[in-house]
Amino acid sequence: MRLWCTGNDQIRRPAVITDKRRSGKIPQIRLRRRPAVRTPPGVVLNPKRIIIDTDPGVDDAFAFLLALASPEVQLEALTTTQGNVSLEKATRNALSVLELARANHIPVAAGSVVPLVQPLYTSADVHGASGIGNSNLPEPTTKPLGVHAVDYLIERVLAEPGELSIFPIGPLTNIAMAIRKEPKFAKAVKELVIMGGAINENGNVTPLAEFNIFVDPHAAHIVFHAGIPITLIPLDATHKCLLKPEHVDRLMKIDSPISRFIQEAVEVYFKFSYERGFTGCALHDPLTLATVIAPGLLTLKEYYVDVDHSPGVAMGKTFADIFNVTKKPANMKVAMEVRGDDFIELFVQRMETLARRITG
Repeated sequence: MRLWCTGNDQIRRPAVITDKRRSGKIPQIRLRRRPAVRTPPGVVLNPKRIIIDTDPGVDDAFAFLLALASPEVQLEALTTTQGNVSLEKATRNALSVLELARANHIPVAAGSVVPLVQPLYTSADVHGASGIGNSNLPEPTTKPLGVHAVDYLIERVLAEPGELSIFPIGPLTNIAMAIRKEPKFAKAVKELVIMGGAINENGNVTPLAEFNIFVDPHAAHIVFHAGIPITLIPLDATHKCLLKPEHVDRLMKIDSPISRFIQEAVEVYFKFSYERGFTGCALHDPLTLATVIAPGLLTLKEYYVDVDHSPGVAMGKTFADIFNVTKKPANMKVAMEVRGDDFIELFVQRMETLARRITG
C-alpha cells in the first residue's frame, strides 16, 4: 500500500480509492473518523456553579445533600439567614451538615439576624427546636467565615459577573440587602432560583402566605423588582413532592450516617405534615435543584409576580398576573406543575448514592 506524505505526516492510502485512469472518476477518499472522546460516567463537563442562601431547616439540609450528590451542580458556598431558626442555629446546622457529608471545605458565611422590617419569626413546630428535627449532629469543628453573608455574596458575584447562580431557600433578607448595598449586584448575578410563595395554593403559615415570603415580605418585594432572572418554586409545585416513610426505610437499608441523619431529621417534619393532612413531608427546598438536575420534571410559566408587604391578612401573599390583566411584562418563571413522584425517586436515588459513599 502506498503512503501519502504531507509534511511530517504519513497517511496510508485507503484501499477504497478508485484509480482515475481506470474508471474516469475522481478518486473518493474515506478517512477514518477519530473515535469520540467520551465523558466518564458521573462527570458533568459544565456543572452549574451555585451558592445556596439558607435557613436550615430539615428540607434545607436535604437540599445541601442533594446538591453534593449531584454532578450537575457545583456547590461553592452556603450563606445563612434567620428563618426556620435563629441565625446562630442556622449557621451551626449548615456547618454540621457539611461536615456530615465530608464537605466542610465549602465555606459558610453568616448573614442577617432579623428581617428588614418584621420581627423574627421561626418555625420550631415544623423543624424541631434545633432546626434539623431529632438529629443529634455533633458541634461543628469548622467555623463560619469572618465576613457577613451580604458582603460575601457581593464580593463573589462581582468577581465573576454572570457566572454564579444563587439559590435562596429561606427568607430573602440577605439577597435584598445585597441588592440595596451594591447597585451592580443585580446585573452581576446569573440568576436566582427561589423557593417561596404560593400562587394558586393555600399558604402554609397563614391562609394566604408561604413561610419564606411571609417572614420578610419587604425583602421579597425588593428582590422581585430588581431585574434579576428569577425562577420561583412555590408551594404549587413543592406540595406535590412528598417524601414518605417507605422512602426513608429504603435509605435505612444502607448503613450510613447520611441515612441515619435523614431518618432522625424527618421525624418531627412527618408529624407536622400528618397533622396538616399530607401523606408525607414536602421537599420544598430540594425541588429548587430540579431546575438543574432534572428540568424536564417541571412545568414553568412566565408571569408577572408581586408580593403584598402591607400589614394585614394578606401580608406575604404572592400573586401572579396569570391572565396579564395589568399588561406588565413577566418578571420570573414559576413552577406551576411537577412530576412529583419522579422527583422523589430521583432524590432517593441520589441519597442512596451519597449514603454508599459515606459509610461508618
